[in-house]
Amino acid sequence: MKYQHLFFDLDHTLWDFEANARATLLELYEKLDLKNKGVDDFDRFHKIYLDYNEELWERYRNGLIKQDELRFKRMWLSLLEFKIADEKLADEMNVRFLDLLPSRTILFPYTIEILTYLKEKSYQLHLITNGFEKTQYSKLHYSGLTGFFKEVITSEGSNSLKPNKEIFEFAFQKTGALPGQSIMIGDSI
Repeated sequence: MKYQHLFFDLDHTLWDFEANARATLLELYEKLDLKNKGVDDFDRFHKIYLDYNEELWERYRNGLIKQDELRFKRMWLSLLEFKIADEKLADEMNVRFLDLLPSRTILFPYTIEILTYLKEKSYQLHLITNGFEKTQYSKLHYSGLTGFFKEVITSEGSNSLKPNKEIFEFAFQKTGALPGQSIMIGDSI
């Protein structure tokens, strides 16, 4: 049976998380004068952040930590690597990061062209994302992707996380799609 419903992931598939995070962290690095606070190497800070972010997301996906802990600790632990134990700074960075990041618009090459082609071919395009609902909708809005997707399924809205089957069952129910007519496209499930 021909696929009719294409379910995409957003981060690391359409929206370039690493590039957008780098631009956001660089802006924070400069505006918060992190160099003079002890973060002497931006590239090292960026890599440390990405490593902690991935580790904490894995813990979040496995139900070991909550959203607020993930958000705070990725900044806190990154700063600790530079011997900066400043909770206020970590919190400020977290708040600003969450405010700035969703407004970034760096997509992977040919994202718009591919989505346009698929929509013109009458595929039903949807998103399934573990990202936080408010953040993901902002990313879609600012990057011009909102109009491509019939349904957006988030972990918050479905009360489940990929790769748990419940998020996919929720997606099928919400979209009316059948498993045999659907495919998931992303960097990981």
